[in-house]
Amino acid sequence: MSPRQTTPVQLSDSDVPASRVRCVHDQPPRADRSVVLYWMIAARRTHWNFALQRAVDWCRTLRKPLVVLEPLRCDYRWASDRLHRFVIEGMADNAKRLDRNGVTYFPYIEPSRGADAELLKSLAQHAAVVVTDDYPAFFLPGMVAIAARQIDVRFEAVDANGLMPLSAHPKEYLRAVDFRRHLQRDLPDHLVAMPDADPFHRARLPEAWPLPRSMTRRWKPATAAQLTDPTALIRSLPIDHSVGPAVMHGGTNAAVKTLADFLGYKLPRYEDEGNHPDTDVTSNLSHYLHFGHIAPHEVFAALAQQERWNPARLSGKANGRREGWWGMGVAAESFLDQLITWRELGFNMCSHRRDYARYSSLPDWAIATLAKHSKDRREHVYTLEEFAAAATHDPVWNACQRQLLQEGRMHNYLRMLWGKKILEWTSTPQVALRIMIELNNRYAVDGRDPNSYSGIFWVLGRYDRPWAPERPIFGRIRYMSSANTSRKLRMRQYMERYGA
Repeated sequence: MSPRQTTPVQLSDSDVPASRVRCVHDQPPRADRSVVLYWMIAARRTHWNFALQRAVDWCRTLRKPLVVLEPLRCDYRWASDRLHRFVIEGMADNAKRLDRNGVTYFPYIEPSRGADAELLKSLAQHAAVVVTDDYPAFFLPGMVAIAARQIDVRFEAVDANGLMPLSAHPKEYLRAVDFRRHLQRDLPDHLVAMPDADPFHRARLPEAWPLPRSMTRRWKPATAAQLTDPTALIRSLPIDHSVGPAVMHGGTNAAVKTLADFLGYKLPRYEDEGNHPDTDVTSNLSHYLHFGHIAPHEVFAALAQQERWNPARLSGKANGRREGWWGMGVAAESFLDQLITWRELGFNMCSHRRDYARYSSLPDWAIATLAKHSKDRREHVYTLEEFAAAATHDPVWNACQRQLLQEGRMHNYLRMLWGKKILEWTSTPQVALRIMIELNNRYAVDGRDPNSYSGIFWVLGRYDRPWAPERPIFGRIRYMSSANTSRKLRMRQYMERYGA
């Protein structure tokens, strides 16, 4: 039985599947209160959002206006100009969209540590129902658990993370092929229940509810000007100012443009050229998916439309193979394996194991082989600071790190090499894990994500198998080298851009 199995819900007039709704605080709605509150913490978007759709359904049933509270704390680990600006750019998109639909929007950017401590509790005292996002990683599960002790009405967490609900995963899957079989067997039933592209279409919500002045005096909402140009605001916050803004802009508008660019120009070359840094035909959607600025459902729907696909083209064979199941083109199926299989495999891990970010979560064979070689001689050993500064002896690795430093992203294939070299150049695999997590979560816009942890732990053997020959330091862990990578991939332009 899944640890996220849902309890019966009390809203019959809703198209949101019950499998996606988890009752955090099982109380009846309070008809005597003023609003329905959506606490937006992970699916930071107004389209293709099961949680927002659920809140709108409650508004229709209870005939209450909707309030959307989208907070941004300043005390989360790795808080920086880079991450704050990306989120705030998404808030600017949400503000315009919600205003057009007569929804009360409360974008709160915490000015000092702990300033938002009572905000949710205060706002929830006006709520008939509270809805939030059900996200299985980083500090969000703990934050929702604390909130449940402060909210005295029905409190629901809605899963909008992937095409397969988290509650539909019966167990933790240790191999991608096994998870693929599970998806191929059970996912078709869930493809018929997609979120509304526009949750407000024909919603006819009651008139917007004015926020009490006593509340906005204590917790000042971000202004339209601050959301449009947050430079001065960000500079005033107690966050890491040494990590500057990313090269990409945040928000749903930017995400949709990125998706259109990928489908229109990059997808035809994705299968043959996706691993080559010079061509850069990867989707660049991971950071938008991480912050919820775009839904995987929207990405899938756009791809399916372009491929002129319908469910009748599914092969019906749950054999775990990467190709041929969807009945789409080779490039489309290759991309879907990343978007669905590998991305949702990470969510499966995080929803079943609290220790997903700990060394102890590695497979037994990986822990054993790394322990056997933990005292092997290392030709190079670097500190966290040297890694962060791209100050190793290896020009390829340094180029990867510079891209991460400068842009907040790294080419997908090179991210694997980047991690393998950290394992090779640290005193122990445990130290390597700490450094990978620190660098990735501090600098990568898509860090702190289930899929991001999958990539880091894959370096150490998660979702992989023992490899021969057994090598120093790596043992039976898969080995990668910069020399082989440079020979296999087209990297000349990449090295010119991010090299010395």
